[in-house]
Amino acid sequence: MSAQELDAGARVEGHPHPHPHPHAHVPVPPSERGHWLLAGAIAVLGAAVLAAVLTGLVGGTSAQVAPPPVLVRALTPAPASPAAYASAADAAATAATSSAATGAGGRGAIVASAAEARAKSLGGYYAPTAVHISRRWMEGFYPIYATAQRTFGVNWLLIASIHRQESAFSTAAGTYHGLNFAGCCGGPMQFNVRNGGPAAPSTWSLVSDSFRYGARPPAYDHVTAGHPSIYDDFDAIMAAAHLLAADGAGMSLQGAAWDAAYDYYGHDADGVAYADQVLARAIGWSQHGFCINCGLEPALVSAVHAAYGAPVLAALEVPAKPPARAAHRRRGR
Repeated sequence: MSAQELDAGARVEGHPHPHPHPHAHVPVPPSERGHWLLAGAIAVLGAAVLAAVLTGLVGGTSAQVAPPPVLVRALTPAPASPAAYASAADAAATAATSSAATGAGGRGAIVASAAEARAKSLGGYYAPTAVHISRRWMEGFYPIYATAQRTFGVNWLLIASIHRQESAFSTAAGTYHGLNFAGCCGGPMQFNVRNGGPAAPSTWSLVSDSFRYGARPPAYDHVTAGHPSIYDDFDAIMAAAHLLAADGAGMSLQGAAWDAAYDYYGHDADGVAYADQVLARAIGWSQHGFCINCGLEPALVSAVHAAYGAPVLAALEVPAKPPARAAHRRRGR
């Protein structure tokens, strides 16, 4: 054993815990800084995921909401017969007296209150919008359309086409506040709140409680604080469906649907064009599927006009006959 080894042994024996040699290898415990950083990162990530779940960004449904099924595939209508022209002329000749006779209640009460004042005050209708309407925007309306169809028996395609014609699916400026340019109508379905006069209810007041007949969806856009409201999507669309049903519309997309759309707008030439476009759009959707941003098919509009609009327009253009008593006096002289 060398002297150096003896010296080292002596130091060990004399000092139970001798200081290590400066160059001796002493294990150093690993740093815990990395573990703490990893744990902190996991905690932050977990909190972010929890917040996303609570706000619906993660864990909510990503499936697209489909429109209601199309239950009736309507055929393109054939041109009207001469009998239809004669019938339209007779209806135009007796429109004033018949509206007065049915003003007390039932279907005639709503039609008579809605048509004439609306035709005078609107004077036009919304053209199809050039703005692209998103799928997400429309998804909130689908359950309302379905409820309105189920509640009042009116084809939801007709209701949606009215919605498109009136406010471009609620994308027209001013849909959810104020009244239109005529100062009479407002909301997604452009209900008249100013017609009727002091002794008669307005169109809106006649059907404003229609929301009570169906189950309100748990969530949808533009829910108002109070009900009924022309600005609430559910209240307005349900009222429109009720009005269309009262005016004779049902599940078919034929003459009765045209008449209801004509009544919805008003009895004049603009009302004829309005009803032609509304029904043509609904028929097109029934044939090809619901399309949010598709335009009107000119050939289908022409077919609808030839079948339903042309006889009514022809009757409107016939000069009014003088009263029978006045005609008799002229013959006597």
